[in-house]
Amino acid sequence: MATIPITKRGAEKLKAELHRLKTVDRPWVINAIAEARAQGDLSENAEYEAAKDRQGFIEGRIQEVEGKLSAAQIIDPATLDAGGRVVFGATVDLSDEDSGASVRYQIVGEDEADLKLGLINISSPIARALIGKEEGDTAEVQAPGGIRRYEVVAVSYT
Repeated sequence: MATIPITKRGAEKLKAELHRLKTVDRPWVINAIAEARAQGDLSENAEYEAAKDRQGFIEGRIQEVEGKLSAAQIIDPATLDAGGRVVFGATVDLSDEDSGASVRYQIVGEDEADLKLGLINISSPIARALIGKEEGDTAEVQAPGGIRRYEVVAVSYT
């Protein structure tokens, strides 16, 4: 199985989700199934069906999270020293060459990406264009509206 890069923060979030699924959600759904069973005829019991569906979702998510954690290559951006190059985990300050707008992104794994927080997926077009660039370089990104050019203003590992 191939390793999946994930930041230390992303791994902690997955571990917390797994803990919640096992200690809160799973016992709750088991109790809901028991209560629905106690109501009698299971063939016409909507609460029972809903609880069984929820149990299937929870068990599937537990397996998915455990699989991701077992295949994870945890990378702590604070320990990186890539000589100023953009790598996984790096935080990059960019300037749009057309509009002059400034943006800041951190390149993270698939599960932790959230554009609103400035966290972009390593496999996104902009992240792929930035990998290997250094301060002062220009990255060209194929966007739906055409090619966008960004100047790399700063690279940090925090």
